[in-house]
Amino acid sequence: MRQCRGRRGGPFDWFDQFADSLFDWDSGSGPRRRGHRPRRGPGRRFFGQGEVRLALLSLLKDSPAHGYELMKRLEERSGGMYRASAGTVYPVLQQLEDEGLVRSEEVEGKKTYHLTDAGREELVHHHDDTEHIWERAHGWKDWGGSMGPETAEIWGSWGRLSKAAFKAAARSGFEKTERVREILDRARKELEAL
Repeated sequence: MRQCRGRRGGPFDWFDQFADSLFDWDSGSGPRRRGHRPRRGPGRRFFGQGEVRLALLSLLKDSPAHGYELMKRLEERSGGMYRASAGTVYPVLQQLEDEGLVRSEEVEGKKTYHLTDAGREELVHHHDDTEHIWERAHGWKDWGGSMGPETAEIWGSWGRLSKAAFKAAARSGFEKTERVREILDRARKELEAL
């Protein structure tokens, strides 16, 4: 086990620092900090490198759309957990148009984007990657159904419970780790019964 002497000087300081960075919601570093918008969902980023372009191509495969409409579709597909900005979507659409993967036309004063044959080929080539994006989006959608202002008050308690469980499991033998699992399962069952 890695030894790291930090503010507490013990063998679990490395874990304390890691857990604090994830869960220390009450110290002003979490979502209630003034001027800070909480991160949403089970990870820090919704899209990985190059995935916005695949997502947009995939959405355009369904039907032509203008930029704002694509932003709304991305939000819908993620259950509201991801909100694309114009600063993300429009430069990617311009890049796709420059690459010949989409074409645009003015319709009722709005630039509407259509998938080209080259765009369809790109989707076929990246089929598995695109499927993975939407599978992950479905997971975010499930997560998003449980998130909201009413749940913000339990984040600190959840973080402290998680931290305590990981620390107990890390310093315990197999028998005690099983006891940690029993405690967590009992807590989960009690919460589900509410």
